[in-house]
Amino acid sequence: MQQIMTKQNNDIRQLDQVSLEIRRALILSLSGAGSGHLGGSLGLADVFTALYFNIIKHNPDLPDWKDRDRLILSIGHVAPVLYATLARAGYFDMKELATLRKLGTRLQGHPGRDHGLPGLELSAGSLGQGLSVAVGMAISAVHDQKNWRVYSILGDGELQEGSIWEAAMSAAHYKLGNLTAIVDRNNVQIDGKTSDVMEIEPLPDKWKSFGWHVIECDGHEIQGIIKACNDARETDAKPTVIIAKTIMGKGIPSIEDDYRWHGKAPTAREAVNFIKELEANYKHDI
Repeated sequence: MQQIMTKQNNDIRQLDQVSLEIRRALILSLSGAGSGHLGGSLGLADVFTALYFNIIKHNPDLPDWKDRDRLILSIGHVAPVLYATLARAGYFDMKELATLRKLGTRLQGHPGRDHGLPGLELSAGSLGQGLSVAVGMAISAVHDQKNWRVYSILGDGELQEGSIWEAAMSAAHYKLGNLTAIVDRNNVQIDGKTSDVMEIEPLPDKWKSFGWHVIECDGHEIQGIIKACNDARETDAKPTVIIAKTIMGKGIPSIEDDYRWHGKAPTAREAVNFIKELEANYKHDI
C-alpha cells in the first residue's frame, strides 16, 4: 500500500489561522487541567504549525508510516502545543484535548508513548535527552539508506545541559545532514532570564564551533520558519540548527515575555480573557 503524506499548505494566511486555533485550544486545555506549561506552548505554536502543515512528512491516518519524518520533542513540558497540533492535524479528536492531565488520559503532562496516543516518537520528561535520541534515529536512517528526516525541538534553557553538547558533537562527527534541531530561543526559563540563570551566548558561534550549519529566524514568522527548514534540507554534509527567536506567551500581550507563565495554567476567567486578547491580536496581525 502506498503511504500518502499530509498535504502541504503553502497559504500563509491559512497557516496563521491554524496557529490561532492551536493557541486557542491549548489555552482551554490547560485551563481545564488546572496545571501545565502555557508560556512556552504559546511561543511554539507557529513553529509547530509550520512543521505539521507544511514541512514534515507524516500521515495522521497511518501514524506509524515507516517513511515518515520523525519529530522529537525534547522539551516535554510544552506537550500542550504538541497535543493541540496533533489533534488539529487529525491524529485524534479535538475534544480529547479537554482530558489533558486528567486521570487515565492519554494526554499526560509530559508525552508518554505507553499511553497509546498516536503521533508520539518519544516519552519526554528529563531535559537534555531528546537530541541524543534524534541523533540515534538520524544515524539509523543513514545506515538503512532511508530518506526521512529527524527534527528535534529544544528549549534554550535546556542548552545548559551538558548532554546536549555531547549529542551535538556526535551529530557533526557523523555528518548527519538529515538532522535538524530547532531551538526555542525565548530567552527565559522557569527561574528567570537565561542570561541570569546561566548565560548561553554566543549561541550561533557555539553551534558553529561544534560543526553545525546555523540558521537564525523569527520563530513567529511562518514563512521564515518554512524557508529555514527548506534551507536545512539542502544542507547534506552536516546537521543544521535553527535558532528560532520566539516570545514566551506569544499572542497574549499581557503575559508575553513573563517567565512566571513558564509553568502556570490560566484559571477559567483568565482563559476567557486570554482568548479575547488572542483573537484581538490575531485580527490585527492577519
